[in-house]
Amino acid sequence: MRSRVTMVLAITAILLGGVLLVPTAYARLSDGGSSGGGGGGAASTVAAPSPTPPPPPTLAAGPVSVSFNGDFFSWALLDRQTGKISGSANMTATSSTESMIKAWIVSDYLRQLKDKEPTAALKEAARLAIIDSNDTAANKVHAAAGGSYKKSTSSTPDAVIQRAITICGLTDTKRGNIEPYTGFWSFTRMSPRDAVRLGDCIADGKAAGPKWTKWVLDQMSKVRGTTSAKDQKSSSGGGRWGIIDGLPKSITAQGPVGIKNGWTPLNYDGNWHVNCLAVNGKWSLAVMLRYPQKSGLDYGAKVCASVASQLVTPQPGAALKVPQQPVGKL
Repeated sequence: MRSRVTMVLAITAILLGGVLLVPTAYARLSDGGSSGGGGGGAASTVAAPSPTPPPPPTLAAGPVSVSFNGDFFSWALLDRQTGKISGSANMTATSSTESMIKAWIVSDYLRQLKDKEPTAALKEAARLAIIDSNDTAANKVHAAAGGSYKKSTSSTPDAVIQRAITICGLTDTKRGNIEPYTGFWSFTRMSPRDAVRLGDCIADGKAAGPKWTKWVLDQMSKVRGTTSAKDQKSSSGGGRWGIIDGLPKSITAQGPVGIKNGWTPLNYDGNWHVNCLAVNGKWSLAVMLRYPQKSGLDYGAKVCASVASQLVTPQPGAALKVPQQPVGKL
């Protein structure tokens, strides 16, 4: 009898000891084995890394479709980070620059001054030539820069335009050859490919030099006036339209965009000659047009805006694809 009791007590003690050991072992496993030797811990879930935010919107090469009714439509886009130029199939074809070239005329004059200050009158003329596209002011700056209107059978542009070709690496630009305007700066023949090179040349400092580049770009960002009749004068006019209207706030909020448009209705061919140039820290874009005068200036302004809006990347409202990171296990 006593031996049975002893056996029962022994079995009970073993069972009780096992129950007490199980929670202790579980506790050691649950804390990764920190209380014991180098045993492995239980699997734990690790949160996925935060996705890399997408780059801010910009202009990038892409297809452009415009329902255009006119003699000439061409555009080009220069990526200022890579130097690559993309555009329409005819981006090397030329048209008259009109007032678009005024940004170069001002830059060329100021670069020659180096660290010197221009006279107050010439500095004001340079400002008005850009922000109001003032022809009289541009003529004064052009003359001060060493330009001339001498009639000649030569196909070589005057000294001011020739320096643009040399300094900015232009390959398609040539002297205008329409009588009686031969040699006049606004009849300089330029392609959109060269126009974006010109924009880049102004923005990177080669055109105006270290002292004056910021000033020129500042004036280009302050161009004022609309296409309305009240803003269009005989020798000056409102020029804040075109590419700038096709850019979303997500791009313009990144920093100033410098613009210089050129526009003239010409009787010799019955066309509006409209050019749009815009540049910022990432890109330079040019659109050049010739179309019937009856379509009006607004028509050309809207074409320029349409090209810019189609090149915005990513397109406003487009869903951003963020790669999904799997949940890791340790």
